Amino acid sequence: MSPSFRSARPGSPEVGGMSSAQVVPESPAAGDWRARLRAIAGTSAGNALEWYDWNTYAVFAPFFAKQFFNPQDSVSALLSTLAVFAVGFAMRPLGGYLFGLMADRRGRRISMLLSVGLAASSSMLIGLAPSYATVGVVASVLLMSARLMQGLAHGGEIAASHTYIAEIAPARRRGLWSSSIYVSGMSATLLATVLAAAMNIVLSTDAMSGWGWRVPFLLGGIFGIVVLSLRRTLNESQAFERHRSTGEAAPTRTSPWRGLWEHRRAALRVAGLTLGGTVFFYTWSVAAPTYAISSKRMDPSTALWAGVTAILILIGVLPFAGALSDRIGRRPNFLIFSVGAAALSFPLNRLIRGEFWQLALAMSVALILTALVVSILPALFAELFPTHIRAAGIGIPYSISVAIAGGTAPYLQHWLSEQHHGDVFLWYTIALLLIGATVIVVTPETRAKPLT
Repeated sequence: MSPSFRSARPGSPEVGGMSSAQVVPESPAAGDWRARLRAIAGTSAGNALEWYDWNTYAVFAPFFAKQFFNPQDSVSALLSTLAVFAVGFAMRPLGGYLFGLMADRRGRRISMLLSVGLAASSSMLIGLAPSYATVGVVASVLLMSARLMQGLAHGGEIAASHTYIAEIAPARRRGLWSSSIYVSGMSATLLATVLAAAMNIVLSTDAMSGWGWRVPFLLGGIFGIVVLSLRRTLNESQAFERHRSTGEAAPTRTSPWRGLWEHRRAALRVAGLTLGGTVFFYTWSVAAPTYAISSKRMDPSTALWAGVTAILILIGVLPFAGALSDRIGRRPNFLIFSVGAAALSFPLNRLIRGEFWQLALAMSVALILTALVVSILPALFAELFPTHIRAAGIGIPYSISVAIAGGTAPYLQHWLSEQHHGDVFLWYTIALLLIGATVIVVTPETRAKPLT
């Protein structure tokens, strides 16, 4: 599927009834294919690193839980590890604030460089950290510190990279280009899952728990060095450069909180649209294999390979879902996801009984639905804000919502399942999905809107 680089016509009905005077701005380096490809590659590689680091923790949690917490109680150790997973989300709003502020004032490029450097450092720290048996509670503190660093970096990456990819994309193909963020992110998740599945076959259980889990974290640190080199070659987005060069950047010196207040409806829409989607996404893209292993007593290797199958399907569907929104609009994509996910939450959960095909089918259906919305988030959110507050406007409310809903999802699902109240988690997910459906109904269509 090759994107077209033509701008929307002035006054085209595709731009939501804009007047003929409102011309969609050209994306940067309109005729420079190399610059475009380099921009996509740099953005995608950095985003992939962040996702790889973030999801490696969730995928490998069952294997290293006893290394950082009391190994005498396996259930408590796993719950403690998942709690640290949730705590990492608490740093995302701060990351969205700091890196979003930097992106709006100094530029998208410098913000993306620093977020990748922080992510790579945190991954290396986890890979090299001593175990509970060696240093006691210090091991838990080091794990917590690294996870907080990852949360800070991930919140910052979302603010900068979502903004950057939307700003460099052709207006009429912004949904398609935005899908590259989640194609790279899910490819990184796939890599983490494949590593876990392959290592689980090659290594014994003792080896996996003893030292094998360190390998993916160390690889993440090395990959970070490569990504830093790649991102140094990126050009700043034209939208930001134009805003700065014309002297319109003065508003960026005001507090981002004031900017969010001035655009509070857009910020509240970002928050409302994020809640249900992030719970459903983390439940099915990251936590489902771990849930099947710990709660359904599924063979670890079987569960991980089922996850690999579903994620491969998701990656293939994402560009088509993004391109679909460029044709029919962002709102239909979001409504189909919200209503479909709410209707299928119980049937998909009931399908998981311990067999490979059951988990693979349930995850695949859930992630195909999820593709409709995650493919368009950078485009949809960027189209809600002006340039001077766009990165912070995306990063802060998005990260707060993810911290509240997404970070607690794996822990809450596992804990409620252990208490034999798994249906409560499903009703909770459905309620958040319906909130998102309500918000998108009252949100104006933004497809191909000029990013001014």
